[in-house]
Amino acid sequence: MTPTEAVLAPPAIRPSAIQRKGLGALARIEQVLLRPIDVAWLAMFRILFGLALAISMERFIAYGWIESLLLAPRFRFHYWGFGFVEPLGASAMHVLFWVLVGLALAMAAGFAFRITAPLFALGLTYIQLIDVSTYLNHYYLAGLLAWLLAFSPANRAWSIDAWLRRRSSSASVPYAWLVVFRVQIACVYVFAALAKAQPDWLLHGQPLGIWLGAATHLPIIGKLVTIPGAPLAMSWMGFLFDLTIVFWLSWKRTRPWAYAVALVFHALTRVLFDIGMFPIIMSLSALVFFSPSWPRKLLRRPLPKTSEIEKPLRASVLHRVALGFGFVYCALQILVPLRTHLVGGNVLWHEQGMRFSWRVMVRAKGGAFTFVVTEPSGRVTHVTPQQYLTAFQENEMASQPDLVLQLAKKIRTDFEDRGSGPVVVRVDSRVSLNGRPAVPLVDPEIDLGREEDGLGRATWILPGPTEPPPPTRPVP
Repeated sequence: MTPTEAVLAPPAIRPSAIQRKGLGALARIEQVLLRPIDVAWLAMFRILFGLALAISMERFIAYGWIESLLLAPRFRFHYWGFGFVEPLGASAMHVLFWVLVGLALAMAAGFAFRITAPLFALGLTYIQLIDVSTYLNHYYLAGLLAWLLAFSPANRAWSIDAWLRRRSSSASVPYAWLVVFRVQIACVYVFAALAKAQPDWLLHGQPLGIWLGAATHLPIIGKLVTIPGAPLAMSWMGFLFDLTIVFWLSWKRTRPWAYAVALVFHALTRVLFDIGMFPIIMSLSALVFFSPSWPRKLLRRPLPKTSEIEKPLRASVLHRVALGFGFVYCALQILVPLRTHLVGGNVLWHEQGMRFSWRVMVRAKGGAFTFVVTEPSGRVTHVTPQQYLTAFQENEMASQPDLVLQLAKKIRTDFEDRGSGPVVVRVDSRVSLNGRPAVPLVDPEIDLGREEDGLGRATWILPGPTEPPPPTRPVP
């Protein structure tokens, strides 16, 4: 091993040195996290992620999603504290997306990175805050990764910025950055596996049994999914993949084979299911588990000169503050998906704690809702969601009770603003979960228009069905 390779190798602590210096546990952790490693992994991630997100933004334009998802709705569902977020005008929204394409490409090129990367992350976050009904796990993941990149020194190599400042460029970054990215991607896989560790998925093969019925037209794969027991077998394969892939990617001996399996797995999910850019983002994100210098080895580029490598950083106050922020970020990524356990019950039914928890494709829900408005005079009016929502919004609302609550409050406000007096808004609902017979989701006796959303258990959501879903049957 050359001196350069020794410096850029993944950090290893020498017990004799630690004992000699008498460092405590915290100091040893700081020593590991602040040790410089090759920046190549982060630079390549910046390039691949920037290109992928440029394609994603262009897809929004090409498929007309700006109009159908962001501009067409007359009523929009909002996140807590972000009720003020509204879309720009039609022309401005199109300009915004083209700007985001340009910012993503500039980020990939590492051009004015300290400006373009934060602006891209901010624009991506703004788009996601416009309407809760457009929430998808891969949009959320893309937003998190965009902000991580924006704060990172990802432009230190293979960038226009680095080329412009050749004399002062550095070829290393603290090991802490690799830890944060690995924790982020590991959370996605591990929590996706934990979400599958429930009877519907592991005992009954649902909801895969429902979704695979739409894949019978595919060559070869279409025949395989009709085999009896195929949905259950594929459910187990998905569970085991998510549960163990981080371990196999972390082990040097199995890493190349594990990544090949990950590519095949994500390619199959992209073919079988309409899940957008998620497989692509996960495929490129899994590369963070390789050694920091993997891009140089793949491209047969020489390792950086020793003079280009920063010396191990001393744990100054600023560095400790930065490490503290990194620790808090990782802790939140672990704790936020667990918040549903404070509520209890079946999260697939009440959805409290469903978002931001990487529960990917574990429930199929559909239903019908009618809002029953009773005025002080005794007059009763039945309001359908179609009077307020697009078809896409209505479909999303059918599976998310907090969106039902938002619409109920909007209906109450509209009636009272028209001079109807204090009205009562009740909901007649029938919802099916993973193929079960439809049952009421919302308590029909509750005045939903006066309920408030919160962190505690929503008492207006009725208990979910307890019987198992119907068995999967071979698709003819």
